[in-house]
Amino acid sequence: MADIVTLEDANFDQAIRADKPVLVDFWAEWCGPCKVIAPVLEEIASEQDSITIAKLNVDHNPQSAAANDVMSIPTLILFQDGVEKKRIVGAAPKHRLMAELAEFLN
Repeated sequence: MADIVTLEDANFDQAIRADKPVLVDFWAEWCGPCKVIAPVLEEIASEQDSITIAKLNVDHNPQSAAANDVMSIPTLILFQDGVEKKRIVGAAPKHRLMAELAEFLN
């Protein structure tokens, strides 16, 4: 069971080049939909070993958010070998997230 990884500008580029796909949640404290999706991501992280779930606070780490053209939050971006493979903008229920991520899950 994996924990959610906290990313910062300093370790972002290295983290998204991991051996397995990394789903990054771009979020902020003041964002209501971000709070709605957080427990869903925690649930997915505890159930799935084939992807890493990570969070990046856009207020504290604006460089990584800007570099990835994050215009609204929450934005979820799945990276594989450092390359964006899937982008989900806005809060979504677990079944939709699982469907979007199915090709990356074992």
